Parts: sequence; structure tokens; C-alpha cells
Amino acid sequence: MRRVLFVCSQNKLRSPTAEQVFAGRDDMDVASAGLNHDAEQPLGADLVEWAELIFVMEKTQRSKLQHKFKPQLRGKRVVCLDIPDDYDYMAPALVALLQARVPKHL
Repeated sequence: MRRVLFVCSQNKLRSPTAEQVFAGRDDMDVASAGLNHDAEQPLGADLVEWAELIFVMEKTQRSKLQHKFKPQLRGKRVVCLDIPDDYDYMAPALVALLQARVPKHL
């Protein structure tokens, strides 16, 4: 089973939506977290180490992730989905974007 982590800034809208959308798959174990210190679920080194594949929503998040967790990212694949912070939790347009962009990287 592949361990997949979805990351955004606050872990309130985009990454929890992604976690929810892909949680039902039998071939994936999913989690989500936020890069900001005041995120709903702040990202820690242990979660980065757990993940085999990490999705970020924006390029700036990839940079921040690499800066904060460089040692834990060795050998990990980090994919930027280029999804701006313009969506509510479980918004149909966000769900459609996730379903279109995530599977090709799995």
C-alpha cells in the first residue's frame, strides 16, 4: 500500500479535501497536513518520513517543504499540483481538479 501525503498551508481546505477524496482507495494510505505552524494538523518530520509520495498544492509550498524537511525528503517524490487557494473544503471544482491531477502521479 502506498503512503501518500497531501500538504497545503493551513490544512483546512485543499489538503484535507485531497485526503478525503483519496481515503477510500484500497491501494493508498493517505494523510494531510499544513506547513504553517498554526495549521489544523501541522506537518512534522515524522509524517514526512512516513510518506512515500508527497503532494503540495503550490510551488512555494514545495520550497518551504524542502527547506524545513530536507533530511527527511531524501528519496521522496514531491509533486506540485498547482492548485491555488481559491476553493472551499470539498468544493466540486477542487474535487474535480484533484481527481484529474493526482492519479497520473500514482
